[in-house]
Amino acid sequence: MKRISALSLLLPLAVLCGPAFARDCAPQVSDAWIRLIPGGMPMQAGFGRIDNPCPTPATIVSASSPAYGSVELHETRIVEGISRMRAVPELRIAPDGAATLKPGGLHLMLMQPASPLKEGSKVAVEFTLSDGRKILGEFQVRNPAAL
Repeated sequence: MKRISALSLLLPLAVLCGPAFARDCAPQVSDAWIRLIPGGMPMQAGFGRIDNPCPTPATIVSASSPAYGSVELHETRIVEGISRMRAVPELRIAPDGAATLKPGGLHLMLMQPASPLKEGSKVAVEFTLSDGRKILGEFQVRNPAAL
């Protein structure tokens, strides 16, 4: 009689659970901050890192926050020597990859603040994935002079 190894019993279970893990796995927001612009400007910029620790790609299709009337993903690029900003309709993050939101590159445009922000306060931003799931990021308001 042959012995059945534990590995041979667990392998089918791993295959069946693989898709469930991919569904439950979600990108994570870290090092997130908003540049405080003095004078009550109607827009600010958000930066940080979004890691995708999952075995499948993740695509962010929108963002929102109760602290702002509108939140959009934007990218700044130099085109013919001129810095130009454009909206990014979706942000695809590869498996085990990351997207870095930084000044002069990919970033959030946070428009029409509901109230004035104070240095050190925190703002919740919700990102919607292409599969309908949502992830939450906490952004700290920072003074650009202190950066």
